[in-house]
Amino acid sequence: MSTLNLQDPENFNMSGIQFFDLSGFLELIGRFTLNMVVILILVRWLYYSTTKRKDYLFTYILISSLIFLLCFLLASVKLQIGFALGLFAIFGIIRYRTSSIPIKEMTYLFLIIGVSIINALADTKTSVAEVLFTNFAIIAITFCMEKIWLLKNELSKIIVYERIDLIKPEKNQELISDLQERTGIKKINRVEIGKIDFLKDTCTLMIFYEVIGNQTNNIEQVETIKESADDDDD
Repeated sequence: MSTLNLQDPENFNMSGIQFFDLSGFLELIGRFTLNMVVILILVRWLYYSTTKRKDYLFTYILISSLIFLLCFLLASVKLQIGFALGLFAIFGIIRYRTSSIPIKEMTYLFLIIGVSIINALADTKTSVAEVLFTNFAIIAITFCMEKIWLLKNELSKIIVYERIDLIKPEKNQELISDLQERTGIKKINRVEIGKIDFLKDTCTLMIFYEVIGNQTNNIEQVETIKESADDDDD
């Protein structure tokens, strides 16, 4: 007849149910802390400092925490690489009914999911140094892309324009000059023509221009999202 050992704080169990495992708990705390530090660097410092999107910041941190805990707690089931790819597929195609996710935000979503899976499922054959290097490499590449190589950003604005006589291809330069004068933007790289309403003599234009620094494009992203949702409803 087995007896319950209450004197062993590292392995307290009752009726075959393990209530506390000190080594496993410490490993969870260590990995979760590492994962949270990396995610905060990626989304709070690199991503949020550029876009100022609090809604995605909220989403990324919670999804990362959920993915990490899900992978870590189910790791004992001997999950294979197919499970990790399945998580990418499930969470990577998330699309809220009222909005579509822009490409940059979708990339960060894949990034935080991948980091969380790596930190959670790295087995005992993977050294701590390898895990730390992987996290550092991801942070370094993202930093270089966000803060160095892509410091000069091309932003866009959606404009409802009434001079539809200027949207003809042969009047492209005149159209750009008029938009630059009326918007105050020094240099517009290109203009894309959207919907044309001949009844109201208006059309929708998207202008693309370059800025240096961390100027955000939040309002324009929201407008683009709303327009995409309206098109889906039609």
